Amino acid sequence: MEIYVSTDIEADGPIPGEYSMLSFASAAYGADNILLDTFQANLETLPNASSDPAVMRWWDAHPEAWAANRQNLRPAEEAMPEYVDWLNKLPGKPVFVAYPAAYDFMFIYWYLIQFAGHSPFGHSALDMKTLAMAILGIEFLEAHKGNMPDAWFEALPHTHVALDDAIEQGALFCNMLRELKQGPTTQA
Repeated sequence: MEIYVSTDIEADGPIPGEYSMLSFASAAYGADNILLDTFQANLETLPNASSDPAVMRWWDAHPEAWAANRQNLRPAEEAMPEYVDWLNKLPGKPVFVAYPAAYDFMFIYWYLIQFAGHSPFGHSALDMKTLAMAILGIEFLEAHKGNMPDAWFEALPHTHVALDDAIEQGALFCNMLRELKQGPTTQA
């Protein structure tokens, strides 16, 4: 059985290693849109890493989210092995899901290899934008939340706090998956 691990990361730059993942969270969902469990960690920045000025200007405009992502900091070498243990205890095979997957997976994969030695996800990630493109029959660049049917969304917050966003995106994914399996039931 697949467990869909909706994951969101917050960072201080565009790539891992040169910049740091500030926080991450995963919300594990069954295909039936049941939230099974969550994991979250706010991380210490990497030694010798820098912060991207453009990204830091964005954070300056979101001080509440910044504050939430900078409390109870943990070293990555402690948090990432705990994350692997959490993933391994899920009641099925974890499938990484994100919006957009390329960005979030890049950081998670790098941190998993660097600090836990392997990735329970392998090299694979499920991108919600690509799934929306396929379900809606639209071009990739049109596959953004503004063009997705209202019925896919639930009344969940999107706060740029990793756990809130992972839960919100996981519910969105499950609703997309339901439509994929049942056939079109909504209008864009």
